[in-house]
Amino acid sequence: MATAETVDLGPPHPPKEESIVAFKHILPQLKHDLARLRRDHQKHEHEYFAAVEHLNDHDLTAFGPEDLTSVRVATSAYGIHLLAKIRIPSMPDSGPAYIHIRIFTPGGGEAAKLHCIHTEEKDDGAGGKTFRAVFTKDDELEWFDT
Repeated sequence: MATAETVDLGPPHPPKEESIVAFKHILPQLKHDLARLRRDHQKHEHEYFAAVEHLNDHDLTAFGPEDLTSVRVATSAYGIHLLAKIRIPSMPDSGPAYIHIRIFTPGGGEAAKLHCIHTEEKDDGAGGKTFRAVFTKDDELEWFDT
């Protein structure tokens, strides 16, 4: 399994043609999975998607290749890992308006696959936890497993 310690993660940069092609390939699956993930989290941990709770599924997933704002590429023995930051166009840019995803391309001519949508769980310092799946423009695009 690829981890932050076993990959060579490049710096963030605007998406290049190869990243856009991979993104377009996984876009239908991403939209489906994002809407499903939000519905699943609304049952128990609605805080993950609190920033976009007022959006319907269509508005939440109304992004396209033009909303792919930043990528980082990592190589491993398994293939290419693409971390991507995508802007949700119906959200104001001044607050949480971005999702982070990981795309995997195994190589050998195989198509790109959506690996995961980033959901973050952190200790809040007071014995509790905070949860989020929608990030800000200033949140770094770092390696993640979930």
